[in-house]
Amino acid sequence: MSRTSPADGIRFAFGTLTALPVRVTKWDRDAARGGMQWAPLAGLTVGLIAAAVGGVLTVLGGGPLLAAVASAATPAALTRGLHLDGLADTADGLGSAKPADDALRIMKQSDIGPFGVITLLFVLLAQVAVLFQLYEASWARGALAAVVSATAARLALTLAARAGVPPARPEGLGAAVAGVVPRGAALLVTALVVCGAAASGALLGTYDVLRGAAAVVLALGAAELLLRHCVRRFGGVTGDVFGGLAETAATAALVVLALG
Repeated sequence: MSRTSPADGIRFAFGTLTALPVRVTKWDRDAARGGMQWAPLAGLTVGLIAAAVGGVLTVLGGGPLLAAVASAATPAALTRGLHLDGLADTADGLGSAKPADDALRIMKQSDIGPFGVITLLFVLLAQVAVLFQLYEASWARGALAAVVSATAARLALTLAARAGVPPARPEGLGAAVAGVVPRGAALLVTALVVCGAAASGALLGTYDVLRGAAAVVLALGAAELLLRHCVRRFGGVTGDVFGGLAETAATAALVVLALG
């Protein structure tokens, strides 16, 4: 049996959580464990690209609203909209108020119901509104928000894949990654990302050290509430739930960064 290297985990993270041209060379529990531990790195990369797009538009004379829209659209493009689709499907499943099996069946359907449409509308409006506010203050604040929110979004997936969280179905991405990350490793990755967010906030000012750390912590809190609700309603996690967690964490992080 071949051993799984860190490179296998990184390829798994980028190959499953982004649309970047990275080929997944191993698809087993060991690779999934490494991949979900490296998930924040994929988020950091997505965030840096989103910040770069916003920066280029700003240099070319685009206003803060255009930069905000582009920075919100870039993560969607770099995931082929899978996280947004997962958010919509999760909203439809939860909003149906049906038993777990029926709700999971609704989530697998290709169409989007009213709960999904409404959720997508308000989430995207919130993301653009916050990014506009921060880009209007300065490009650096908008760029930092894009990076922190994207990283926090993927960190939420690391925690959702921790040991003890069951899959709702025996197949699919949710089943492939559910419970693969040891709790100690999940906490270590969380601590590293929180410290990184605080350090990046120091580039803007003393208060932003606390705000950067709080953005990640509170984003994880919001994602955790959704995760527990989904586990109670569906019996576990699915790929759609993972997408919903990522968008929830990203939006919550942005809102915290906009406050104060």
